[in-house]
Amino acid sequence: MPLAMVLKGETRSVTSLVGAGEMKQHLIELGFVPGQRVTVVGENSAGIILLVKGVRLALNRGLAQKILVA
Repeated sequence: MPLAMVLKGETRSVTSLVGAGEMKQHLIELGFVPGQRVTVVGENSAGIILLVKGVRLALNRGLAQKILVA
């Protein structure tokens, strides 16, 4: 399922990234690698706030759609 569909308070593991090139590399550099645990800590109309490796990040829903989790 895409990370954009995960509910606030849930923790999931990254399984893969959809896409190619610079966008995919950027997500990897932010810590979205297979096996990494990600927690959704907040959301608004523009995107979601995540906790990855102890760091809070905000992603727009378009990027969150490209991160697949289980």
